[in-house]
Amino acid sequence: MWQRLRDRLLRSRWGFEWRYLRGQTPWDTGITPPEVMEFLAQTPPGRALDLGCGTGTNAITLARRGWKVTGVDFSPRAICRARQKAASAGLSVHFLVADVTNLSMLQGPYDYVLDIGCLFALNNLDRRRYAKELERLCASQGWYMLYAWLPRPWRGSMWGISVDEVQALFDASFTRERYVIGEEKGHPSVWYWYRRRSMG
Repeated sequence: MWQRLRDRLLRSRWGFEWRYLRGQTPWDTGITPPEVMEFLAQTPPGRALDLGCGTGTNAITLARRGWKVTGVDFSPRAICRARQKAASAGLSVHFLVADVTNLSMLQGPYDYVLDIGCLFALNNLDRRRYAKELERLCASQGWYMLYAWLPRPWRGSMWGISVDEVQALFDASFTRERYVIGEEKGHPSVWYWYRRRSMG
């Protein structure tokens, strides 16, 4: 019972705040993945949205390459650090504290939406809300790149999302261009490249 409560707290907003406070953030590598760097090398800049942006590593990389970037995270501590990093780099990035399942304060379209490790941590209802917001905000023919764990046990419960579950979320409005299964610390994970179908 206590273990389940502890795990739920660690997965909550307050759990992430506590881990940021203590510097226990293994996901915050400070390095933009090669998959993103490859995409940026092949794509002219436009408007970008980084969902679950953390301390801003990837948003800042995008801004350095001429993108107009909005970064969203539910952790005030992470967003504070992201703003400091962008200011130190002399870059203008719009960072805001918000829930990725409710982005009503944002107006699209965004040419590129990036999510590294956010979607898979949501429950099923929140995943559907997230997908609706993504559909609303992503430009016609815009790109969506997702990195997510495949289902695996973690801290006494299952975390992750299957390839089929991802496809079911986005199939109505996006075309999956490709996906690549790899691993993170011996556990399976996937990179996805989706493109928003033409609208109208």
